[in-house]
Amino acid sequence: VQLQASGGGLVQAGGSLRLSCAASGRAFSRYASGWFRQAPGKEREFVAGISRSGGFMDYADSVKGRFTISADNAKSTVYLQMNSLRPEDTAVYYCKAVMGSITFWGQGTLVTVSS
Repeated sequence: VQLQASGGGLVQAGGSLRLSCAASGRAFSRYASGWFRQAPGKEREFVAGISRSGGFMDYADSVKGRFTISADNAKSTVYLQMNSLRPEDTAVYYCKAVMGSITFWGQGTLVTVSS
């Protein structure tokens, strides 16, 4: 599986962006997916995750109520809708797909939130 993240950009505080992570290869629906981010000088951190079935989602406390993760298995794509963006959301966002011990990472997309 190869993951291609897109949708990042520059947005003012309070604005919105939607990130997409398109997966190539088969059996995407067998993978749990998630988004992580890494700000300059900081470690990569969990942002949101979604189960294989799409029935369970989890969020970092810092984004709860503002971000929404979703998946479209027919399109092999995972989305991250980000609303009410804050300058502290500025980071490179990475998507991740996991099945058992197998993990794939996308290349990252930069989100910059100006104050």
